[in-house]
Amino acid sequence: MRGALPGPRTEAWKYTPLRALERRAFASAEAVPASFDSAAIAGIPAPRIVFHNGRFDAARSDLSGLPAGVSLLPLSQVLATDDAREANFLARRFERADEIFARLNAALADEGAVLRVDAGVQAPGTVHLVFVGSPNAGDLAWHLRHLIELREGASLSVVEHQIATDIHNHLSNSLTHVHLAPNATLSHARVQDEALGATVFARTDAVLARGARYRRIDLELGAALARHELNAALHGEGAQVQANGVLLASGRRHLDTRLGIDHVGRDTQCELVWRGLGAGRSRAAFHGGILIREGADGSNASLSNKNLLLSEGAEIDTQPVLEIHADEVQAAHGATVGQLDANALFYLRSRGLPVETARALLTAAFCRETLTVIEDDSARAMLEVRLNLALERLQLT
Repeated sequence: MRGALPGPRTEAWKYTPLRALERRAFASAEAVPASFDSAAIAGIPAPRIVFHNGRFDAARSDLSGLPAGVSLLPLSQVLATDDAREANFLARRFERADEIFARLNAALADEGAVLRVDAGVQAPGTVHLVFVGSPNAGDLAWHLRHLIELREGASLSVVEHQIATDIHNHLSNSLTHVHLAPNATLSHARVQDEALGATVFARTDAVLARGARYRRIDLELGAALARHELNAALHGEGAQVQANGVLLASGRRHLDTRLGIDHVGRDTQCELVWRGLGAGRSRAAFHGGILIREGADGSNASLSNKNLLLSEGAEIDTQPVLEIHADEVQAAHGATVGQLDANALFYLRSRGLPVETARALLTAAFCRETLTVIEDDSARAMLEVRLNLALERLQLT
């Protein structure tokens, strides 16, 4: 990868260190890997599709209970049909110089999840997309391409799980297309809890038609270096996106999130609530970009990014950006970086709580408000368990 990656002078990659990555070599994850301990996914119910080290794992997948009108296939099976229409999302091209990982994905991806919901289907329950990394003889790289498509009036709940069974140093590069037809509703959670040495690049491009609703949360809990780009284009009148997230950085972990919300249609809405924690000698970076185009009158946009520094060696960079080219809009953004409230900490300690317990309670409450974006009780409870476990690990750093 030497010489091919953007450096700090490229604005979009200013806070993402890639120099060490340029010096590394990865093998392509081509063969189906050996199985892994099922305990790693024991708490993830069906229907689920599982990918192990970048390859579809039919033995661990379980599509029983998939609702009528919902189709879930690995991309490799879709490509085998030779029906170009079924994989037309792969025709997307990426021309900007800073889209290096999207171009790599476009050139190399031959696997992923293809999830489609027919018009009018109100799918019950939750569909789970599971991505497991496990140790290998060498460092692997995989490039996954996903599609989540809801046709008119459909609704669905999806949870992505990116987890590790043990320590590894693999590279994961994924690109997800989200297409929401008029009046479609998608609830989408993503939990990134990869191995301490892993490198994760993820990008989500969502397009919303008239009246579509997209509710989403990202929990960035693991990996050595992780970067996620979330782009949402609100094309249709009245389209709405609510995207929350948590960046939980500890040790020497580097987490980077970039939001790009594009208001194109009239009366569109976005509400973004992100929380960051920095401990040890970690670094977290957040860019929240909102663009309200000419003609997108009546748009309503808000961004809140609050961050806590839990150690002197941690660093958090936040950059809210609001660009308005329309009239009669409501827009607000705010970002803060600080420490735990001394008064709240004193209050809890005065009630007999040890300082470690008091700090843990305050940091947990700080993060949990983001979970309200998920309406399904079972999905939200699962996310809370994963967040709590990560917060417990944070207290040990």
